[in-house]
Amino acid sequence: MNKDPYVFSQLVQFMDRNHFNYLVRKYEGDKYVKCFSCWNQLLTMMFGQLTNRESLRDLIVAAEAHSGKLYHLGMGKSVTRSNLSKANEQRDYHIFEDYAVFMVNETRKRRIDKIFELEGRVYAFDSTTIDLCLSVFEWAKFRKHKGGIKMHTLYDMEAQVPAFVYITPANVHDTKAMPEIPYEEGAHYIFDRGYNDYGNLFKINLVRGFFVLRAKTNVRLKPRTWKRRLPEGIVSDVIGNFSGYKSRKLYPEELRKVVYVDPEDGTTYIFLTNNLTAKAELICEFYRNRWSVELFFKWIKQHLRIKRFWGTSENAVRIQIYCAIITYCLVAIVRHDMELERSIYEILQILGISLTDKTHIRDLFDKKNINDVNDLYGSSEPNLFNF
Repeated sequence: MNKDPYVFSQLVQFMDRNHFNYLVRKYEGDKYVKCFSCWNQLLTMMFGQLTNRESLRDLIVAAEAHSGKLYHLGMGKSVTRSNLSKANEQRDYHIFEDYAVFMVNETRKRRIDKIFELEGRVYAFDSTTIDLCLSVFEWAKFRKHKGGIKMHTLYDMEAQVPAFVYITPANVHDTKAMPEIPYEEGAHYIFDRGYNDYGNLFKINLVRGFFVLRAKTNVRLKPRTWKRRLPEGIVSDVIGNFSGYKSRKLYPEELRKVVYVDPEDGTTYIFLTNNLTAKAELICEFYRNRWSVELFFKWIKQHLRIKRFWGTSENAVRIQIYCAIITYCLVAIVRHDMELERSIYEILQILGISLTDKTHIRDLFDKKNINDVNDLYGSSEPNLFNF
């Protein structure tokens, strides 16, 4: 007789329940709760993420199909549509937000890969808009006939995991999220053209961090020094101050302007940075690798449930997004700790059809008769998360 616990229960063992319980006590999440606790809620939401449930009804139908196993899966005995809907609507989303931050930090500890060989970390900051139906999500008004929210993400380009996530209505400009970033001394922050806010960039300089910004074409600097021997593709490398009054007032110190022309398509890129000593090729390489955050947005939208929501309130939407991040981090941790030789995409696909099996996790991926999941599903996903 197979005495192994269910696959889902084995996954949960990689999570720190003590820290989650601390957060529940901090925000009084289980106050007056008798049967469906915050922990039950989290595991139910994660079960829905891993099994790709499309709706709340779909999730409950899947849970009812395994009603005799729910207690042993950690979801409790009272997984009903009303219980889950009420919990998502009323319980403080900060419990799940703080635990998502904890899981992100645990994942980053396991991923140490110095791509750029620098002392500080390298981050890309960007946002993605998640469209919502305005007639259902009335609180998320974006345009006249359209709703949505923005997920602002600080992405660790070396660890390939999100280091910070900040959710706002979709009509909030990208620069408004810049003050929320937890800046670190010695770290590099890569921004696209939508983040030309010199006041916020100067704050990075004050904490002794570095930024690389793709500037607009009309940016003007009063040069103090410039390099004459330039590497291939670099047409200008100047150090100076802003020539405009308003720009100089917002950013009074020196910064560097690097102009690069892509030899493949002839596109001109203008970069502003406060790193005055790094090689110009490294500045360009930073921005080239910024594309990884776009791949992350594409990946998480395709393979986790953050496009169709299981609740209509703002609180429910936030909880679902944070549970998606927790789920992704959990799978990344399992892959690292068990040294599984498969991508996170493959692991998600295999786990999704095996959660209620009584098989050791390693056996799921060591069986010789399991074909490669990319061939099985016909996927052409980029190997963004192969760590």
